[in-house]
Order: sequence, then structure tokens, then C-alpha cells
Amino acid sequence: MTGGRGDPALLDRLVGDGLGWLDRARASFRLPPDVTTDADPNTTLKPLGELAELTDLTRTTHPRREIRERADALFAFAWQETGEGELFAELIRGEPRATYPVELYGTFAQAGLRHAAVEELLVTTTGLRGWRVAREDHTRTLGVLNAERRIGLPRHAATDAEFAYTGLGLLPEPWTLDRKAAYGVTHDVFHLTDWGRTRRRLPAAHAGYLRLWLPAWLECWLEEQLWDLVGELLAVTACLPDAPYDAAAWQRLAAAQTADGAVPETGTAAASADPAETFLACYHSTLVTVFAGTLARIAATEAAGGPAAAGRPPFESEAAP
Repeated sequence: MTGGRGDPALLDRLVGDGLGWLDRARASFRLPPDVTTDADPNTTLKPLGELAELTDLTRTTHPRREIRERADALFAFAWQETGEGELFAELIRGEPRATYPVELYGTFAQAGLRHAAVEELLVTTTGLRGWRVAREDHTRTLGVLNAERRIGLPRHAATDAEFAYTGLGLLPEPWTLDRKAAYGVTHDVFHLTDWGRTRRRLPAAHAGYLRLWLPAWLECWLEEQLWDLVGELLAVTACLPDAPYDAAAWQRLAAAQTADGAVPETGTAAASADPAETFLACYHSTLVTVFAGTLARIAATEAAGGPAAAGRPPFESEAAP
């Protein structure tokens, strides 16, 4: 790996083309009318929430205005699909102990998009005794704690204590990392650093562990052509101090991107007559590529001493409160 200067032209093409494909796929992100009852959240709410989460950083921090504007339009679309927050009120009333409405709403709340009824409901539901029950998945708990912080709610557990028991927090033997554990490690970083915004929240020992082992992990999943996980690992790399840049990995990810801007989750993009099948095979890996490319692009701008987008620092310099 080299320093964080990277290849701005390649990164901008990856991000811009990926946003173009996502923009043309808007219809596939739309929510069905029965989303609060019979719909599978993994194929309805989850894609829309990921669209909001993974375009938010791009719309606020990317150095190029046209890229920020396209990402901003997608973020606004996601908010409109929730009925400008009314959907979250319905979800919380129906499932007061569920965490996913809080996590999804937190993305918008941090951006200043709030809904009065949701805010009132959350004060009650997140104060329930059942809300404070320990969850088995410490990585998921980090995500809930970050959502509480974004919304301005009291956090129901200590972030550092939860992180200590995550897959990354335990500093596992690196050769034991399978695919599921690797996704856990990437999300430990994303939740702890608020998706790359507060990178100093990553302890030095864990940053050093990642810097040492990320190249080997990347090579493993590059060989498998698992582009979704490659993108997440490259995003984690861009969260490290001095943001190392793996030119070969980025070039291989760029080669996997199709002419229309989509990035297949794995392997090569197979032609399909079913738009829904194509969407599910590409939407998350394309979003991840846009997100990782933005993080790497910001790191390159910082390394070159360039101005931050929108006249403000792209990342907080201090630990999150």
C-alpha cells in the first residue's frame, strides 16, 4: 500500500458512474404500500436505508459539486419514500422494541431531517426496560448506540465497553477471519467511526492491527472476486490514519464495474432479463463502491492539502462524544 494520495480520476469515475446507476435504479428502491406489515424488510427498508446511509457522506463531503448534488438527490429521494419520517412513527408504534427503525431514522436525523412524532415516541420506547436488554450481537449494538447518539438520545450502553467485545475489539487471530467475521469487522469500524466521520474514535492498537492485516484480507477476497467485501475493506482502509491506498485493489475493483456503473456483488455481472434480480445482485456493492470511493477521495484531498468540500473539514478531528 502507498500513501493516501490515491488516484482521484479513477475514484471519481467509480463514484460518479456508480451514482448514475443508482439514480437509474430508483424505482427498485421504492417502498411497497404494505411495507409496515407483510413486506420483507431485507428487500424493502434495508435497501432504502442503505441508500440513505451510504450516499450521505458523498453528498456532504465529496470534493466535486456535481457528485455531491447527485448523491444529495438520492438522499432526498430516500427521505421522501419514508413519508418524510412518518413511516418511522408507524414502525415504532407497531414494534416498540425493534432497533431497525431507530437505526434508519438516525441517518436522517443526523442530517437535520426530523419528525416530531418519531422524536416523541423514541423518548418512550428507548427508555423501556426491554430496550436495555443486552443484545448478543455487539456489532449491531454499536450501530444502535451510534443511532442514539445521532438522534440525541441517551445511549443505553457504553460504546467502548461494547466495542471491546466485537470481532474487531477482541483483535482476533487474523487467519481465523471468514467472510461473516470480515463483514463484522468492517461494520465495527463503520459504527465506531460514524461511517468514517470520526476516524479518531478507532483506537491506535486496532488501527495498527488493521493496517497490518488488511492487505492480506483484501488479496483473499480479490481472488474470490467478492467485490462487495472488497469495497467494504477498502472503505475501512480509508478510515485508517494516513489512509493507505492500495492502487492494485482499486484498479481491480474498477475493472469489475460494468459500463453502466453497476458493481456486481461477486464475480462478473451476469446478463439477466429480470430487473429485480439485477438490482439485488448489484445495489449494495455499488453503494459500497460509492462510499469507499468517497472516503478514499477525501483522504487523497487531505493528503494533498486541498480544500474541504463545502468549506468545512470533511471529518471531525476529535473523538465522538
